[in-house]
Amino acid sequence: MKLYGLTGGIASGKSTVSRILRELGAQVLDADVIAREVVEPGSPGLQAVAERFPGVLDADGRLDRAKLGARVFGDAQERAALNAILHPLIGQQFLLRTQALAELGVERVIYDAPLLIENRLHEGMDGVVLVWVPREVQKARLMGRDGLDEAAAEARLAAQLPLDGKRQHATWLVDNSGDLGTTRARVEEVWRAMLARG
Repeated sequence: MKLYGLTGGIASGKSTVSRILRELGAQVLDADVIAREVVEPGSPGLQAVAERFPGVLDADGRLDRAKLGARVFGDAQERAALNAILHPLIGQQFLLRTQALAELGVERVIYDAPLLIENRLHEGMDGVVLVWVPREVQKARLMGRDGLDEAAAEARLAAQLPLDGKRQHATWLVDNSGDLGTTRARVEEVWRAMLARG
């Protein structure tokens, strides 16, 4: 089985590229979806997060992502503590799913993960797709999408390796600063390249 990474940065359009790849027939595993599953009510992941970060559960016992985000985005130590809890759980689920897909005869899997390069997951992959936009475009999209002021947007951008820093690790670059048709055409090219690799 070939394993490819799909990454980008917050508000770069990675979800759009992931959706297009799925439409083209790709098997995509989404790290964000797995991350939500490992903190479902009653899970060991949620219990560990709640113990380390008191006050982040809502009235129903679910994780209040906004509260947790407010605590970790501006504080590298708190973010590292959260990642130390979640990343092993996410990695374990990812392995179980890729094994199950391999048993079904799936030939290639794309792992959609925002922190793929930061966590050095790209090192074990057959190739990496980077969704890229200029930083000012990224910041403007983030502010518009999440209703953030400039300081809050900057804090979130600072929590990730800049897109320009990720470029050196990319096998394929998808420039998502244009229109959807241009992005789709580039994603189709990338998918054909993956298929050609066998």
